[in-house]
Amino acid sequence: MANYLVTLEAAWLVKSVESVEDAMNIAISEVGKQLNPDLNFVEIEVGATSCPACGEAFDSVFMAAGTALVGIMLEMKVYDAESEEHAARIAKSTIGKALKNVPLDVVDIEEFEGGKKPKEK
Repeated sequence: MANYLVTLEAAWLVKSVESVEDAMNIAISEVGKQLNPDLNFVEIEVGATSCPACGEAFDSVFMAAGTALVGIMLEMKVYDAESEEHAARIAKSTIGKALKNVPLDVVDIEEFEGGKKPKEK
């Protein structure tokens, strides 16, 4: 059994917003409210998208008509998984229960050594 750091990408819709910065802040806040307190170990941040022309990275936010689609990155440690695929299924299931009807894609899976599993409450 191995430990994995699984990164998922979620698409979050923010309505009635005036700026890209507001959209990012609102998206992170809303996702955090959905995940906490049960999943407060999940790291949340705005994703990055590469420019097709120059290759430079920019915040993953598309805004039109006061509505924004924000790409959110969710990072979770999965302990004692049988394989990378098993770790991905665990992460998607755990986060997916809190973020119902939100599309989730696996972006990255990295095995890590050591670390102790958090104590059960």
